[in-house]
Amino acid sequence: MVSLTTPVCDFDADAIDFDLLDVYGERWTLEKAKGGNGLLVMFICNHCPYIKAILPRLVEDTRRLKDEYGVNSVAIMSNDQSLYEEDLTENMIRISEKMEFSFPYLIDESQEVAQRFQAVCTPDFFGYSSTMKLQYRGRFDASRKETAPEGTRRDLFEAMKQVAQTGKGPLEQIPSMGCSIKWKEVL
Repeated sequence: MVSLTTPVCDFDADAIDFDLLDVYGERWTLEKAKGGNGLLVMFICNHCPYIKAILPRLVEDTRRLKDEYGVNSVAIMSNDQSLYEEDLTENMIRISEKMEFSFPYLIDESQEVAQRFQAVCTPDFFGYSSTMKLQYRGRFDASRKETAPEGTRRDLFEAMKQVAQTGKGPLEQIPSMGCSIKWKEVL
């Protein structure tokens, strides 16, 4: 398992469109997914210890961002599903129901969307303003493979709250760290 960090935020880059099915077969696009005050696009998966360490708080924070600040979220799973049983669609459904996701869990089977976003790891967060301009590409919080202690600053939540309120993300952003996206072998 390779740990990688994300690049620095490319402020004001246009949001990248997508057209993906969720775990229930419903089609989602950028236009359908965006909220009144922004959109958080998250590249996640089920097997990654970095995701497991933050998942309960990620679910809570995305729900609050949606309910209190008008920021919607989507999660995209771009890993080669043949490599990890936990990343199979039936397990994506199980996790999304168990954790009561308030966001769609999308499958990027071709990995084209991850490539267009230049996503590198799970988690990789892309926070867009209401005008669909990139304002955040940083970490969730100080968690790594273990959950950060109670009271740790919630970088992602605070950044997206700021984006919702001002249209601009924080100038100082700490890159996200996680497991590499599991790319399909190119033959």
